[in-house]
Amino acid sequence: MIPISDDDSDRKITPYVNYILIAINIFVFIVLQKLGTNEAFTYSYSTVPAEILSGHDIVTHATMAHDPVTGQEIQIPGLGVTNLPVWLTLITSMFMHGGIAHIAGNMLYLWIFGDNIEDTLGHKRYLIFYLLCGIIASLSHVFTVHFLSNNELIPSLGASGAISGVLGGYLILFPKRRVNVFIIRALIPVPAYVALGFWIVLQVVSQMGLLGGDESGGVAYAAHIGGFVAGLLLVKIMQPKS
Repeated sequence: MIPISDDDSDRKITPYVNYILIAINIFVFIVLQKLGTNEAFTYSYSTVPAEILSGHDIVTHATMAHDPVTGQEIQIPGLGVTNLPVWLTLITSMFMHGGIAHIAGNMLYLWIFGDNIEDTLGHKRYLIFYLLCGIIASLSHVFTVHFLSNNELIPSLGASGAISGVLGGYLILFPKRRVNVFIIRALIPVPAYVALGFWIVLQVVSQMGLLGGDESGGVAYAAHIGGFVAGLLLVKIMQPKS
């Protein structure tokens, strides 16, 4: 079930902040990450749970790992020097992505659902809401990795946590809004609670490992869940009083 568009005919303001967020994500991926090939930048400014928990920058050497699928030995880059307080990687990682499919999917969701939240909250409140959801999402991932005793040196990155917050807020504000989704070779309209409900159930099931999802698999499902819950809780608090 892939969302394609929603009904935003009642939008009152131009979502400048949402456009800027999308532009920054694309700029960072193309110019700074060099379409994902600049591993030195990526491994320096992603969120590393061990760094957040200790408050100190950690630098490691590249290591070799065996790929069970191809049978080849692959090199995993080491963590680079972070030239800013490590806590700020909770924000810098929010604007980086692991590949074209990663950023394309995230920006699609942000494009469809972010403008409605900005229209309700206003420009400044929406920016604060987005960043708060992203930070809470990253911390959810960090503490989940710690309590599950997973590898705390594996970096995480992506706008998924913040966008999950946008989805949570959208579900609260527009539960019955029509969302056009692509499913089984057809484009059909469904209520937002169906489209987003399906999405969050998938995240929860994946986090539980029922679909083989775990933090070491490259997808921080705990961040998605944490961001979504943050959006559910924060959007009404931050909504201007009428």
